[in-house]
Amino acid sequence: MSDDESSTVRSAGGPSKPGSQSALRIRNQLRLTEQLLRGGPATQAELARLTGLSTATVSNIVKSMHQAGLVTLTATTSSGRRAHSVRYIGDSSIAAGIDFGRSHVRVVLANRSYEVVAERQIPLPPGHNATVGIAAAAKLLDELLAEKAIARSSLMGAGAGIPGPIDRRTGKVIQGAILPEWVGINLHERLKSALDLPVYIENDANLGALAQITWGAHTAVPNLVFVKIGTGIGAGLILNGSLYSGSIGVTGEIGHLTINESGRICRCGNRGCLETVASTATMIELLSRDRNHPVDVEDIVRQAKSGDSTTLRVLEDAGTAVGRALATISNLMSPDVIVIGGPLATLGELLLAPIRRGLLRHAVPVVGENTTLATSSLGPRSEGLGAVSLVFQHDADRHNT
Repeated sequence: MSDDESSTVRSAGGPSKPGSQSALRIRNQLRLTEQLLRGGPATQAELARLTGLSTATVSNIVKSMHQAGLVTLTATTSSGRRAHSVRYIGDSSIAAGIDFGRSHVRVVLANRSYEVVAERQIPLPPGHNATVGIAAAAKLLDELLAEKAIARSSLMGAGAGIPGPIDRRTGKVIQGAILPEWVGINLHERLKSALDLPVYIENDANLGALAQITWGAHTAVPNLVFVKIGTGIGAGLILNGSLYSGSIGVTGEIGHLTINESGRICRCGNRGCLETVASTATMIELLSRDRNHPVDVEDIVRQAKSGDSTTLRVLEDAGTAVGRALATISNLMSPDVIVIGGPLATLGELLLAPIRRGLLRHAVPVVGENTTLATSSLGPRSEGLGAVSLVFQHDADRHNT
């Protein structure tokens, strides 16, 4: 929250003493504002549930903030009833989200109203190193700022993610990343130096999970698993409404759960990991046999939608294996929703059906039956949007200390 907004909050009750009604109103408004900054637009009923404030208190605070020009109200429906979606518009700060992929980098710019103001993805050469990727991201960020006439001083920070584990203690990319050329670098320090901004980094699957509860269709879901199926397979975990990062920041390595103890050697050094039977790389290898040229992910999607029996069988085996791995996670945390992302998510039920069969076969019945499976509505934007949300969350935490 900016100094001007803080002044607006304080002036509502004048100088206040700890424990007074005016101090309580200020604390409640700060709590609601932090929720809007952290979680994005929400209805008043959702805000009451997420903040623990009464509906009457939320209504009064929202009315006051609307009059002060700090929020907008948009008519919507919630559980079949008329409602208003509350969106924070308190200042003009911009957050940058950077998604590093195996062969691309995407940069997203968004304001505190959770509106994307600029976005672009460019290709990177396969096997590129960190110097190339970071330089491309910095150049793309500068280009977007110039095109939209956004002052660099408006940038509050940049969030970034890569497809691989990052040691939270050191900021270094560690073994297991889809970008092996990046292993060992201090991504936090390298990005901070290149961008001259506060930088926050996460695994790409974690950012995908964060995007689902801030930008996607699951903003009111407290317990969610996001699974990205691509060249590698990773999961992001949302527990009680917050991203779970464990003790060192390495969580959700679902791609390295053992599915077949006699299976192929995985790049992690173990045998029979989920990635060896269900990644897009494995699917491409299987479907490229006896062909003049290798298939790609777009071919897999096209062939599956056209009913190609070989492609559907490969998806069946891969999906069932993913479902089995998800059963293990579900038995441990009993999520409300599991969201499937990555380049195959556009297949919808063709992908979800075998995953659901594997989940129901291996999960405790009551858990499997009460876990919703869905594909991500955010497409390839998930990780970049999640990186933007990461910046907003760190800013909200900073104002809460």
